[in-house]
Amino acid sequence: MKKIIFTILAILITSISIFLYVNKDKFVYVGSVDIIEVDCSKKKQILDEVLESDQRIRKSNELIKYAKEDHRNQELVISIIEKCGMPTLNEVSQRQMVAVWLVLQHTTHKHRKKYFHLIEEAVKNGDLSKSHYALMKDRILMHEGKPQIYGSQIKDGKLYTLENPETVNERRKEMGMETIEDYLKHFNIQFSAN
Repeated sequence: MKKIIFTILAILITSISIFLYVNKDKFVYVGSVDIIEVDCSKKKQILDEVLESDQRIRKSNELIKYAKEDHRNQELVISIIEKCGMPTLNEVSQRQMVAVWLVLQHTTHKHRKKYFHLIEEAVKNGDLSKSHYALMKDRILMHEGKPQIYGSQIKDGKLYTLENPETVNERRKEMGMETIEDYLKHFNIQFSAN
């Protein structure tokens, strides 16, 4: 009996080892987001590279493959914020401000929530658009299990729970966003306020 159990365990361990070896590129531990050395005088260049990288990763649809690169982008942007302060349009371009927003939007809930007040401030100062605020606010609410406000988040192929759906287009208009119906067409989702 011991021999049979030992053989089964050996086969199981061998099978798992082979599976992990064959799929090693799909499993990436990237660790915590650490504050790293950044040259504040080069933040424009860094943010340009981050934006290019972030969009390439998302267009490739291979997020697991690029997990390390995505993690590096998060460390760069968070380190710029921590060491150099939140960028403004007086210091960087609109595209570079969007790079900051994208990385924070794509990071963990913990970091998104921690730096959200900076996004709010950037929107108030005109450094980011109101729609940037709306998208991040909805994502934060969704991750907290609360209804979203602006209807920007899709989960499992459906519009995530929406607060007061009958007035969502008024809120979206205030944020410079298209109607919920037009937005959801991109996802082949029909909207009903009921």
